[in-house]
Amino acid sequence: MDLDERKYKILQAIIDDYIATAIPVGSRTISRKEGMGLSSATIRNEMSDLEELGYLASPHTSAGRIPSYRAYRLYVDQLMRVSSLPVTEYTNLKRMFTSRMGQMEDILLTATQALSELTEYTSVMIAPSVHTIKRVQLVPITENTALMVTVTGETIHKDTVIRIPDGVSPDQLYMLSNLLTQRIAGKSLSELPEIFASLSEELSGQQSLFQQMMDSLQKQLKPDARSLHVAGAAKMLKHPEYSDMGRARNLLSSLEEQEKMANLLMQHSGMEFSVAIGPELSDTGMQDCSLVTVSYKVGDGIGTMGVIGPTRMQYGRVLSVLDAMKNVMNEALLSQKGLPGENEEQT
Repeated sequence: MDLDERKYKILQAIIDDYIATAIPVGSRTISRKEGMGLSSATIRNEMSDLEELGYLASPHTSAGRIPSYRAYRLYVDQLMRVSSLPVTEYTNLKRMFTSRMGQMEDILLTATQALSELTEYTSVMIAPSVHTIKRVQLVPITENTALMVTVTGETIHKDTVIRIPDGVSPDQLYMLSNLLTQRIAGKSLSELPEIFASLSEELSGQQSLFQQMMDSLQKQLKPDARSLHVAGAAKMLKHPEYSDMGRARNLLSSLEEQEKMANLLMQHSGMEFSVAIGPELSDTGMQDCSLVTVSYKVGDGIGTMGVIGPTRMQYGRVLSVLDAMKNVMNEALLSQKGLPGENEEQT
């Protein structure tokens, strides 16, 4: 049975009401809504049809109905209304990024926290995938350790502590940094294996150190849990869906598994917007959640940010916040491109 206009109208009213209240919706509640113009008996019959079609469910025999995952999918795809973020909120959002930030990580952290505050849900963000490298620098820490700092074309700074073999001087570390930078600057990730092979032959006397550098560089450039930001996990506990301790524990456990969360976001990388609802999320701890994501660009790198909430989340509101955040972040990241370079001092 196809849904006619009346069923669409009733289903939308039920979903809107349940999103707002988290209380099962009865026919009398819908009949009293402005512009509905239908009796409780008529609505009750239509609700029975919608339940048979799999769009509604009855949590208890005498209770009202609640939307199913199928109903939310229909709502997101066909019924939802998305409007722009109010001017005052957009202005306040831009104000959060007006201060000059020394690292792109500051912008990502600010954005993640702002997303959670604006939506009252949990926000997640993963740094852009890296495609080009700007420079590599080995900074001596002790006699046998050095900090390997990598700056990408997206001005992302990553660092790793590596062990320095006996007899290698700070001057040699400087020369090795310059040589590596000269060979790989501006190159893409796919070009590195061939460059590594040629450098390995030239630096046979420092094979152990060079191999450490190559291993560290490849790990730094691979998107993983280390580039994941999560904010507002505790906000989920404010929603009645997670008053059940078992359900809340499963959700928080999933949010703490950073590798799994990073992989989940990377599945949506490159999509302008995506909405995954309930069973569409493979994580069993998130079967009662929805994930809404948007991709953003930094240079030629692509990152993903998202909002996790209950399946009755305010999808229209979340999408408008994500769209505004993407625009504000683009401005902030373009401005961040003007930060002092390798030959300038930061003040």
